[in-house]
Amino acid sequence: MNKLAIFLVLFTSCFPMGAEKEHQPKSDNILIVYLSRTNNTKAIAEIIHQKVGGDLVALELENPYPENYKAIVKQVAEENESGFLPPLKTNVDITKYDTIFLGFPTWGMQLPPPMKSFLYNNNLSNKTIVPFNTNAGYGVGSSFKKVKELCPNSNILKGFTVKGGVERDGIFLVIKDTIAMKAELKIEEWLKKLNLLIMR
Repeated sequence: MNKLAIFLVLFTSCFPMGAEKEHQPKSDNILIVYLSRTNNTKAIAEIIHQKVGGDLVALELENPYPENYKAIVKQVAEENESGFLPPLKTNVDITKYDTIFLGFPTWGMQLPPPMKSFLYNNNLSNKTIVPFNTNAGYGVGSSFKKVKELCPNSNILKGFTVKGGVERDGIFLVIKDTIAMKAELKIEEWLKKLNLLIMR
């Protein structure tokens, strides 16, 4: 056996088959927490859950927002202006998780107050944070930037965003059927790029 062949044998023995998966998170270390009013963000969260496993948790408030659209817009605007953080009914033992997906809609071009509450209430230092978003067609606004601001000691990965419903116009859950299938393909591509797609 010549020197080149010996080198190749020794080199490849240092990198066993499947070694690239060692950096992927384990399902039991993953949390997917989401806020959803019209169930579009919930639909995306459920697709992600199918792809990565982990625990799926909906953010619930101690005092739910009003059903009326104009009333909630007014209340959220006041909360954003005053910095009020609505108390949450949801309580999660964050120490169990290494990778945390954060799902939320865009409200007033900002991160919704309940998600701000979650980030203020939980120490996500040294965690890997993966934001995902649904919106009415105007994009993420400042929401992804706010996540980075509130999690300065976290590893924040590239987020995912997709158009959902337009509650203002009476268009509610749209991420279903064909649209959900298209979203699933985009989510798979996103997760692969982040090396987060767990083959189960």
